Amino acid sequence: MDDAQTIPDDQWRPDRHQKSQRDEKDQSGCAICGLLNEDGSLVDGGLIIRAIANMHDRSNGLGGGFAAYGIYPQWKSWYAFHLMFDHDAARRQTESYLETVFQVAHQEAIPTAHLEVIRQRPILVRYFLLPKEELRARHYDLTDDDIVMMNVMHINKTIDGAFVFSSGRNMGCFKGVGYPEDIGRFYRLDEYQAHLWTAHGRFPTNTTGWWGGAHPFGILDWAVVHNGEVSSYGKNRSYLANFGYQCTMHTDTEVIGYLFDLLVRKHHLPIEMACQAVAPPLWSRIEQMPPAERQLLQTLRIIYGGALLNGPFSIVVSHAGGLIGLNDRIKLRPMVAARRGASLYVASEEAALRLMCPSPDLIWRPAGGVPVIGRLQSQPQEVSVA
Repeated sequence: MDDAQTIPDDQWRPDRHQKSQRDEKDQSGCAICGLLNEDGSLVDGGLIIRAIANMHDRSNGLGGGFAAYGIYPQWKSWYAFHLMFDHDAARRQTESYLETVFQVAHQEAIPTAHLEVIRQRPILVRYFLLPKEELRARHYDLTDDDIVMMNVMHINKTIDGAFVFSSGRNMGCFKGVGYPEDIGRFYRLDEYQAHLWTAHGRFPTNTTGWWGGAHPFGILDWAVVHNGEVSSYGKNRSYLANFGYQCTMHTDTEVIGYLFDLLVRKHHLPIEMACQAVAPPLWSRIEQMPPAERQLLQTLRIIYGGALLNGPFSIVVSHAGGLIGLNDRIKLRPMVAARRGASLYVASEEAALRLMCPSPDLIWRPAGGVPVIGRLQSQPQEVSVA
């Protein structure tokens, strides 16, 4: 190869997760979609795979992923850790650590299919666990969620070649390098039944594709898929560090999941108020509001200034209680929503949405900064076996 065509070594910086960064950026794409059956009825992953495949051209094969809720009813009281390992030594070190702090009820390889297009895959294992009683006693002022989050951060930061990419109860994230429809087939998601699904097709803008950098980004039962760019990442990352969140993945999407965990789980804000904190109206609009609403939003902007997300984005945030769709406040990325009966659907494109829901009762394009909120009304229904 001619020397003029090679990339200088100093433009690449490998790190512990086989990622690399370069100076130039690609144009943003990405596809997102989600569906929630608020009555708790279950559907297999085939539908969400077909929906995200319909937006194939919005991604470039460098990342795809899914989140699914209600998939582990037999282990619903246990945290389901999904881990990827670069090598056996990382697995051994991580399992030794897990045994010191958690009661591990069950562990197994995450089932996958052989696909020629999925290459250089890591070792994929899932564990069902709870904090040990002695750990709870030592951290008596923390909840189990706090303890789990603390240990997820520890593993991801300190154990070379290990990465926890899912850590919630009765849910799981499944992701990797590839087009999303291939990732869905690789993880055999048509064999899972869930009441809530989200999906993502990635077009990386700031980092190259790597398995851990694919979406969704999960912490506890929160999972985020994102189209766009969070230009306030540095400010958000510094703000989150005050509350013990360690951003280690070198991507802007990571802060979104942590912010919702902080605002809703730890600070007990209602979902609507958390959305107003991360995507508030402009000051010029706030000044024109009635006094009570104006005072509330002024207070939110002052107290949670570090949580404000700047830049173009559309996101789907999923959690144990439901689904949230949200655009940036001037709607620089697309999002369409629909309802039919007890089901809520969101997607980047109407074509994908209508594939999931051909005859919606209502279809609309949410305004910037106005959340689409779906809430699970009942426990997932067991699937009958003939």
